[in-house]
Amino acid sequence: MKVEDLEKDLKHENLNSLYLLYGEEKFLLENCLKKIKNIFGETLKGINYITIDENNLQEIISDIETPSFGYEKKLIIAKNTGLFKKETKKKVKTDKENIKTKLLDYLNKNFEEIKNSVVIVFVEEEADKCELLQFIDKNGIVCNFEFQKPNQIQARIKNIANAYKVNIDLPTLSYFIECCGTNQQELVNEIRKLIEYAGENGTITKEDIDNLSIKKIETVIFDLTDSLGRKNTKKAIEVLRNLILAKEPVQKILITLYNHFKKLYLVKIAIKNNKDIIYALDLKPNQTFLVNKYKMQAGYFKSQEIRTILKELTDLDYKYKIGLIDLNVGFEAILCTYC
Repeated sequence: MKVEDLEKDLKHENLNSLYLLYGEEKFLLENCLKKIKNIFGETLKGINYITIDENNLQEIISDIETPSFGYEKKLIIAKNTGLFKKETKKKVKTDKENIKTKLLDYLNKNFEEIKNSVVIVFVEEEADKCELLQFIDKNGIVCNFEFQKPNQIQARIKNIANAYKVNIDLPTLSYFIECCGTNQQELVNEIRKLIEYAGENGTITKEDIDNLSIKKIETVIFDLTDSLGRKNTKKAIEVLRNLILAKEPVQKILITLYNHFKKLYLVKIAIKNNKDIIYALDLKPNQTFLVNKYKMQAGYFKSQEIRTILKELTDLDYKYKIGLIDLNVGFEAILCTYC
């Protein structure tokens, strides 16, 4: 089931008896898990609400079998059990694999009874195709919470703004995501702040985002590289100093800048060899909007210039570690050289 379909299902308070929720988009996953718990209703831990992890996994069948005294149903949430990882090819099965085999056998024999008295939710970081997953897919709901694509993220943020009767146009929405990243929890926190500032029937502007939002360090590094590529020394140093004033660790700035130029170098190679930039940079679906920005910035520099900058950043790190130079001074020296 797609994330949007599961959300719609839960909105109508349709509760299934068996779920497997997994994937990288933790914010949406946890939201759906919260909705399942809300729909289920009152819970009393140890009676009609049981939590399972890899430490007490061996108790899962016993917990399913035990009646929820005084309650119609029991909710079991099994998190990070490791049951959905690929099995080893060894002749002797691990304890976890033995539990998986017993659980699958138990579910196959008793599911008609189980579904009337228990709601089981498995929550995993990843899930490989296995018989247990196939059983859940056939008899319940399997949902992979993949990172959302930029247009999906925009639609979600737009819906939040609309709910509070606050306007934000598409270019401003794109700029907001560029500045604040693609972590949905952080985006929700930032858009709520902007909504409060704009007020009902107000409009969120780029200036509001610049003044009120916390920009990701990666976004600021894009700004710094823009200034560097356009030979604007004053602006490049201003961006650097603002980062330091914002109490970003200088070594974190160094690492982020190094990784950024490394990506620009990979872009140069990909373009030269007519390769896919998304593949070359290993961008996730929610990062594909960055391709044009990387291409534009790579165009500011020759390949040899990027290699020289990477070497100078590496040398700066070494000289700082042996006490030959202050990182701030070294940074500004590199910026001045290339502006």
